[in-house]
Amino acid sequence: MKVSIICPLYNGEKYIKELYSNIYRQENIEIESLEFILTESSDLTESVLKEIGAKYNKISKQEFSHSLIREKAAFSSNGEIIVFITQDIKIIGKDWLANLISGIVNDECEASFSRQIGYENHGLEKYIREVNYPEVSRIVTKDDVEKLGIMSFFFSDTSSAIKKSVFESLNGYDNKDLPTNEDMYFAYKLIMNGYRIKYESESKVIHSHEFSLKQVYNRYKDIGKFFAQNPYFDKYKASKRGKGVLKYVIKRAIEDKKYSIIFDLFTNFTARVVGMKVGKRKK
Repeated sequence: MKVSIICPLYNGEKYIKELYSNIYRQENIEIESLEFILTESSDLTESVLKEIGAKYNKISKQEFSHSLIREKAAFSSNGEIIVFITQDIKIIGKDWLANLISGIVNDECEASFSRQIGYENHGLEKYIREVNYPEVSRIVTKDDVEKLGIMSFFFSDTSSAIKKSVFESLNGYDNKDLPTNEDMYFAYKLIMNGYRIKYESESKVIHSHEFSLKQVYNRYKDIGKFFAQNPYFDKYKASKRGKGVLKYVIKRAIEDKKYSIIFDLFTNFTARVVGMKVGKRKK
């Protein structure tokens, strides 16, 4: 099945050459197109794109939308499978893409997403990713909603694949300008319409961030805004999941004797909770 890859860019100068090279190193795959969507930047991203001969569309900062730019590019693509990636992933191996779409090709699912491995020096984020992106693959359906709750809609377009005919039939993101979590919005539509999502642990990327507390707060304020705009998610609880993440991170920090991460954990989660509550009040 032919694949159309879509990647938004903003000040991505330092990522592009390696990302571009690693995409075209992939084996056992037919790439129909690779399209970059460049939000006007202050670095040399555009110069690098021209240097390597990459296809890109340029937009203004005012035009940027997490959901709308992806939706427009996906609807106009020609591949049978749409692959969304972000500029800052580090692709592992030559089988990342073949593994990512294998579930769709083999009719196990209609959408899939990769395993994310955190950078070694991103202690807290590295441990959280170990929880969210385990070593074992899984397929989630509507039958799992009662057991998994809100985690039924866990899906990341940091590195994801969707069957284009399904994306079209569900009308993408419904032409909504979503502040964040566009991937979760679409995952909900997939699951509740009887489709399947596969977490593909054999498709691997390195991806994590070191955010300041202010950045964490602002990020979760946007997430809170998303949930305020989509209140139907409120009936799916995640409290037990949160406690499980806390316990796991503390355990791993003690094992690695990185005790400062335990302090970081509580300040980080406090910023998340406060940001989420503030965001929910501001629709």
